[in-house]
Amino acid sequence: MQTPLEEFLADRGRPTPFLVLDPLVVARRYAELAAAFPGADILYAVKACPHPAVLRVLVDAGAGFDAASPAEVDLCLDAGADVGRICAGNPVRGAAATAACHAAGVRRFVTDSVDDLDEIALHAPGAEVLVRVLVDDSGSATPFFGKFGATPAVAADLLRGCAARGLVATGVTFHAGSQQTRPATYAAGTAAALTVARAAGLDRPVLDIGGGLPVAYRCGVPSFAAFAAAVAGQGLEDVRLVLEPGRALVAEAGVLRTSVLRVSRRPGIDHRRWVYLDAGRYQGLAETENEAIEYPLRVPGRAGPAGPVVVAGPTCDGDDVLYRRAAYALPLSLRAGDHVDLLHAGAYTASYASVGFNGFAPLPVHVVPGTDRRVARSPTVARAAHGRR
Repeated sequence: MQTPLEEFLADRGRPTPFLVLDPLVVARRYAELAAAFPGADILYAVKACPHPAVLRVLVDAGAGFDAASPAEVDLCLDAGADVGRICAGNPVRGAAATAACHAAGVRRFVTDSVDDLDEIALHAPGAEVLVRVLVDDSGSATPFFGKFGATPAVAADLLRGCAARGLVATGVTFHAGSQQTRPATYAAGTAAALTVARAAGLDRPVLDIGGGLPVAYRCGVPSFAAFAAAVAGQGLEDVRLVLEPGRALVAEAGVLRTSVLRVSRRPGIDHRRWVYLDAGRYQGLAETENEAIEYPLRVPGRAGPAGPVVVAGPTCDGDDVLYRRAAYALPLSLRAGDHVDLLHAGAYTASYASVGFNGFAPLPVHVVPGTDRRVARSPTVARAAHGRR
């Protein structure tokens, strides 16, 4: 029996490229994560996929939200989110964004510098503050390389400095890097964060372990339970646990359908065929930079022997090559006009697409028809929401 998403894709006449989402898959992933981390507060990282249908199903399931900007706060509120469950998680917002978030009702902010702490005190008086501590993010597909996070000593000082500024020191957060495949990295980050919380004298602190939980693209990854066990092993007594998943909730809910523009043999350049798609790095596939994310590919309607390929996008930019090192093989019968689907593409695709590079329009997004009706009667959503109340 076909899933609703596959039924949607059965219509082969829809113009490409496009992303199609099934929000009920998001609800299922949320329920699985909530079961692995019982009692934790789950704040969805809006930047992963800010589509209103995704936000609405997560509101119904009982999620809170990690918003990177006032615009994301507004999207959450429009979807029916409780403003008390929204955290302004970007530590480089700027004064105007901090003021706008506070004016919208947000009362929890993440910081990692004294400059930002002073801005929060001025533009969000009385706010709760989480300090982001720098941790090792090895094992992730896209590490942060120190862009965010204070050293443990500075993080403790920032927390101790909240009271004098009229702010409430609430807890510590960290991020283990995106598509993080090592539970041990979360264990080490948790230990570091708890050390900072103790040094700052926090009583029953919030421990926000961020996002970065992985998705099984072309190979398996540890289960949610494995990450939960690694975190719990550091001792979570008298701690309020928070997660900020993005990719792990929405990736499996999306398929990005493309069309083949050309299949070329390039003698003297490469022994493999070059397959040019009508979507590339600038039409939603930014995470193929350095081949960090290897999406599973399929070719509907083509079977038979396959051979190695280089996969490239449609623009005239020389960097718009998706896979040159990774071993991909596509059917030898592949022709211009065939569809190529990129699976598990619900995260960081439409939200990364350019607004007109080389004249290409932003990536269209479709939602599986009947989503609201299916969500309303879904026992998965009902169980997840009940567990958060």
